[in-house]
Amino acid sequence: MKKRKKDVLFHEYFEEWLVLYKVGAIRSITLEKYYITHQRIVELAPNLHLSDLNRKNYQRLLNEYALTHEKQTTMDFHHQIKGAILDAVDEGLIEQNPTRKIIIKGKEPRKKKPKFLNQYELQSLLKQLDLKDEVNWDWFILLIAKTGLRFSEALGLMPKDFDYFNQSLVVNKTWNYKKANGEIQPTKNESSKRKIQIDWQISMQFSQITKNMREDKLIFVDGRVFNSTINNRLAVLCKRANVPIITIHGLRHTHASLLLFAGVSIASVARRLGHSSMTTTQETYLHIIQELENQDNDKIIRHLSALI
Repeated sequence: MKKRKKDVLFHEYFEEWLVLYKVGAIRSITLEKYYITHQRIVELAPNLHLSDLNRKNYQRLLNEYALTHEKQTTMDFHHQIKGAILDAVDEGLIEQNPTRKIIIKGKEPRKKKPKFLNQYELQSLLKQLDLKDEVNWDWFILLIAKTGLRFSEALGLMPKDFDYFNQSLVVNKTWNYKKANGEIQPTKNESSKRKIQIDWQISMQFSQITKNMREDKLIFVDGRVFNSTINNRLAVLCKRANVPIITIHGLRHTHASLLLFAGVSIASVARRLGHSSMTTTQETYLHIIQELENQDNDKIIRHLSALI
C-alpha cells in the first residue's frame, strides 16, 4: 500500500492532504490560498511523482515559481507545500526531507507603496475626518487607526463588544465581506480573540453614536461592503492631508509601528494585534525593530561612556 502511494503524483498527494487536514480546519479565505497553491503545483510539476521528490526537484519547483513571483510570495508558496511534504516524510513516503536547506528566490520586487504613516502624518489624516453624529466610514477609519483591528474584525463589531466602563473592546468574531450576503465568522485564529484597551475619547464617542443601536447589530455593516469603498475614501482623506496614500490595512501597520516607536514591547503589540506569536510581529515590523535597536545601541554607548 505504501509502495503504491509513493507512486502517486505529488499534486495528487497534496490535494488529498489538503482535503484531509485543512478542509474544515482553517478559514475559507485561507483554504482558497491552499487551492491556488495546488493549482500552481499542477501547472509547474504535473508529472512529478512523490517518490521522485528530492532536494533538487523541489528546488527546481520553487525556482520555476520564483520566475514570476516576488521572494515573499515564493516563501509563502514554500510554507504551504512544506506542511504536506513533512507529513509525507513522517509517513515514510519520502525518505529524506527535501525542503532542508532550500534557497528561496524571487523576481525583483515592485516599488513598494508606503505601508504606514508616521505620527505627524496620522494626525494630519485624522484632522480630515468628517465625524458625524451617526456612523459613517470615517468613524471606521478612526477606530482602526486607534485599535489596529483587521478590516474584517472591525466590520464584525457590535455595540455589545464595547465595555465603556473599563474602556475596552472585545474582538471575538469577523464579518466575511467577500460573500455576497456576508456572514459572521470566527476570528483568524484563537490568538485573534482578545480584549484590547481603548482610550477614553473614542470610548465616549462610540457610546454616543451607538446608543440607539441594538446591542447585537453590526455597527458598520448595512448591506454589501466592499474593501475598495473604504480604501477609496481613505485615499481621498490622505490626499487632502497631503500624506502618502495608504490602505485600511496600512492603518493597522501604522498603529503597530507607532506603538513600537513609543517603546511598547513586542509582546504587548503582538497581543494587541492578535498575532499568533511574537515571531509574526517581529517579521512584519523587522525594519522598525532594527531601527529601535540602533537607537538602543546609542543609548547603551552613551550610558557606558558616562561610567568612569
